[in-house]
Amino acid sequence: MRGAAALMCAAVFAAPAAAQRPEYVSPDGTRYFAQADTGAIARAESALALEPRNPDRIIRLERAQAAVRRFREAIETLTQGIAAVPGNALLYVDRGHRYVSVREFDRARADLERGAALDSTIYDAWYHLGIVRFVRGEFAAAAAAFARARPMAPNDNERAGSTDWLWMSLSRAGRGAEASAVLASLSDSLQVPNDYAYLKRLRLYQGRVKPDDLIGPADTGDVQLATLAYGLGNWYLVAGDTAAARASFRRSIASGGWPAFGFILSEVELRRLR
Repeated sequence: MRGAAALMCAAVFAAPAAAQRPEYVSPDGTRYFAQADTGAIARAESALALEPRNPDRIIRLERAQAAVRRFREAIETLTQGIAAVPGNALLYVDRGHRYVSVREFDRARADLERGAALDSTIYDAWYHLGIVRFVRGEFAAAAAAFARARPMAPNDNERAGSTDWLWMSLSRAGRGAEASAVLASLSDSLQVPNDYAYLKRLRLYQGRVKPDDLIGPADTGDVQLATLAYGLGNWYLVAGDTAAARASFRRSIASGGWPAFGFILSEVELRRLR
């Protein structure tokens, strides 16, 4: 599955960080890199070599690459997979997700819309399309995507996530009554850990967690911190407190959790607030 460019990329990632090709360069010039692989990629490559047209094995490889933030390799794997297995909706959906991670939002939208057109029952197609629409400030359209995704959530983690983004989208669209109704419909029996970022954010929206208590001493992971800080910033923004919102968005970015949707949106929100 991997061509010369991908092999070169693998060699680069064995080099010191300063010599790596960054996965993403922020508008202020900050360079973000992949992490070290612990063997999952090599195992997935070996499995795929035995069945190079097997979409499950293509996805296994690209997800192993994405797990260590090698998003551009994952995009190349999916591009080759789409050429080998035309018309597979999940390959388009996953590539759309990876394009979001590297901030190529137009390409992400095209892939996610293509995936949804091929198979409208894929939860991730609507969820990630909602993210792209939210990035673009299309809050009503984002709400429609998350509302469509929510009943298809494969587990309570995803149900919490899609509910959170639905609340944010409706709130930003000026539809506060509908946003409140979404919270009222949320079950207290969600089977997710108490420290799950989206559950904590939902409790903030419900008034069950104070803003100063949302981020605790145990919230040290970069993606966890980026996710919580963005949710807090958006909550402040909806409440009209732009100064506190800016501070939270900056905290999200300072976390270093650059693949997190909260980090991505914090970058976007700070540009909007200029």
